[in-house]
Amino acid sequence: MLLTTGQAAEELGCAVTTFRRLVRAELLPGLSRRGVRVMAPLEVVQAVRARHRAPLEQLVVREVAVLRVDAAQRVQEPDRDWIGFSTSLTPEDLLKALRGWWRCDAASVAAGGVLPVTLAGYVVAVLTGLSRWEKNEHGRHAFPDAVLAGYITDLTCPTKHLTATAAQDRAVADLLLGTRLASHSGGAIAYVATDNAS
Repeated sequence: MLLTTGQAAEELGCAVTTFRRLVRAELLPGLSRRGVRVMAPLEVVQAVRARHRAPLEQLVVREVAVLRVDAAQRVQEPDRDWIGFSTSLTPEDLLKALRGWWRCDAASVAAGGVLPVTLAGYVVAVLTGLSRWEKNEHGRHAFPDAVLAGYITDLTCPTKHLTATAAQDRAVADLLLGTRLASHSGGAIAYVATDNAS
């Protein structure tokens, strides 16, 4: 059975624009087109709906920053060609697209030790190596030593690509990738309590 984007969004309990972000980022397999309409298989939508909540309580910090992005868009910047997330980006381009420039409390981002990247409320990539940051003339921060610990190319399974060399970074990416992680912010960076009292 095929669903329209409106039906798929209703099934997921999200806005149509939110579902379209997943489509534009190429995170869903088996999509087809009927004219200008994108159609999604019911089983794909159900698999996305069944994604588990991110187990933040397993992290050893009280709070983590969350980078909330849109589907990748081209930009004219000296250090990158893209901003945002898409499964079609190479790991190198993806890292450049995600490691800055954001309005944030850089020290708080670094203190969390890990930066889950969400698109439409799902963790699609994980950054580590956040201990050093730079600030530009617009008050935005970047993390030049950031490591792309992992990313997904299919949200339904999910299909994970663990790209960090450090075992700890790979483990945290494996823990978080493909999970649901709700966050609320007026900007790109949100801060989420882990409910970890230790």
